[in-house]
Amino acid sequence: MESLKLKAQSECRWDAASLGEIMLRLDPGDGRIHTAREFRAWEGGGEYNVVRGLRRCFGMRTTAVTAFADNPVGRLVEDFMLQGGVDTSHVVWRKFDGVGREVRNGLNFVERGFGCRGARSCADRGLTAVSQLKPGDIDWDAIFGGEGVRWFHTGGIFAALSATTAEVCIEALKAAKSHGTVTSYDLNYRASLWKSIGGQARAQEVNREIAKYVDVMIGNEEDFTAALGIEVEGVDANLTTLPVEGFARMIDRAVSEYPNFKVVATTLRSVKSATVNDWSALCWYRGELHQSVSRPGLEIYDRVGGGDSFASGLIYGLMTFDDAEKAVNYGAAHGAFAMTTPGDTSMATKADIEKMVGGGGARVDR
Repeated sequence: MESLKLKAQSECRWDAASLGEIMLRLDPGDGRIHTAREFRAWEGGGEYNVVRGLRRCFGMRTTAVTAFADNPVGRLVEDFMLQGGVDTSHVVWRKFDGVGREVRNGLNFVERGFGCRGARSCADRGLTAVSQLKPGDIDWDAIFGGEGVRWFHTGGIFAALSATTAEVCIEALKAAKSHGTVTSYDLNYRASLWKSIGGQARAQEVNREIAKYVDVMIGNEEDFTAALGIEVEGVDANLTTLPVEGFARMIDRAVSEYPNFKVVATTLRSVKSATVNDWSALCWYRGELHQSVSRPGLEIYDRVGGGDSFASGLIYGLMTFDDAEKAVNYGAAHGAFAMTTPGDTSMATKADIEKMVGGGGARVDR
C-alpha cells in the first residue's frame, strides 16, 4: 500500500495550510443563547481549528487562507488568529460597505449543552467575505510552489458555503497535488449549510468530486453517509451503538471507491449525554486498521471543535512518525483534551497530549 510522501521541511515555508471560514464565536457560558445577557468571544472554524491546533499545541508552522470584511469584527478575528500563532498573510481583505449589504464577517453563537440538553449553534454567516471567494482569487501556485506547503487541509464546511467555494476547494486541492503537497479533507457535513443549495443530493455530488483529489479523508459516521453516500452498518439513531465492524466495512468501501485515499480516519463517539460520551477513533493506513485507546465515559466541558482537534493530532502523528497507530492515538487524545476546555480551539500543550498518549491520568501535576 502506498505511503504518504511529504515534502522536506527545508523546501517549505509552511508545514500546513488551511482553506476555510473563520467566524467570531459568541459563547453564553453555562447559559443559553436565547436568554444570554453577555457572551465570551472566541474564534473558530472547522478548517482553521486544525492548523491552529498544529501551531499552538504541536509547534508547527501554519497559515490559513480565508477572507474577511475589513471592519473591526474582521480585525478582531485576525487578532485571535495572531494570538493562536497562525500566519495571516493569506487573509483576503474585502472592502466593507458600512452596513453589510454586500459583504460581512461570520458570527457563530454556540451553547455548550449539559446532560440531556445537547450543544447547539446558531450561525449568522450569510454574505460573508469568504463565501464569495471564486476561482482565480487566490494565487495557489505562489503558495504551494513559491512558498511551499507540506500539508494542505480543507473541508466540507467551506465547500458548502456557496457554489463558488466548492469550485475554489477543487481548484486548491488540484494545485496542492500538482506541487506534491499532501491533502486532507474533513467531510464535516452540515445539513443547515446545504439546505438551500440542493440539500444532501448536492452535498454528495460536490463531495464525491472533491474526494478524487484527497489523500487523507476524515469524517464521522454521518459525514460518510450523507456526504459520500457510504453507509455505516449498525449505528443507531441516538449514536449509543457504534460497532467497529461496521466502520471497518465502511472504510473498505471508501478505499475501494476512491483508491487515491491513502488514509481514512473516523472518530467513534457514543453519546450517553451531552457531557458524557464514549470516545475513540479509527485510522486506516497502508492496508491496516488501527483503533485508538478507548475512553469510555469521557466527561466533556465543550464538545465543539473536538473533531477538528482529533484531525490536527492525527495529522501531527502522521507527519512526525508516519505511524498510523501513534497518529490515531495522538488524534484521539488531542480531541479528548480539547473538549475539556471552552471554545472551538485547543488549549492543550504537546506535553499534555504526550502524557495522555503515554497513559497518564488526571491526577494533579505539582
